[in-house]
Amino acid sequence: MAKQIQLLFRASYAIEAQLLGADDFPPLKRELESYMQSKNTFYGYYSEGNLAAAMEIDARPKSTHIQSLVVHPDYFRRGIGRALVNFVFENYTSEVFTVETGAANGPATELYLKCGFEERYKYNTDHGIRKVRFQKQIKV
Repeated sequence: MAKQIQLLFRASYAIEAQLLGADDFPPLKRELESYMQSKNTFYGYYSEGNLAAAMEIDARPKSTHIQSLVVHPDYFRRGIGRALVNFVFENYTSEVFTVETGAANGPATELYLKCGFEERYKYNTDHGIRKVRFQKQIKV
């Protein structure tokens, strides 16, 4: 299963690297062992018998961070990303939800804004990639 997840992440992140104009994109270098040893929770979305999307969740008592949300390019623009974000909102009772993406990743930014996230700040990574952090506060 970890190998399927790794292949899916690489297919999706290859597109994001192009969108960001990134020559050195760390998610594309993630080793198989990293998926297998992760303390985070992974969820998959299957379509037509294929792993079409997946997300990695880092859940804490008061906050839930969507560490990664990827959709295979063959399944782009089908509402799968929104379905996964909604799954998180429905299944985690956090006060705060966060997610990050490359600042130039228009499709991801659009998705997160439509799902009720608000931009909190932008920053530059050590690899020269401009990122944006989004947050959604849940009223308790």
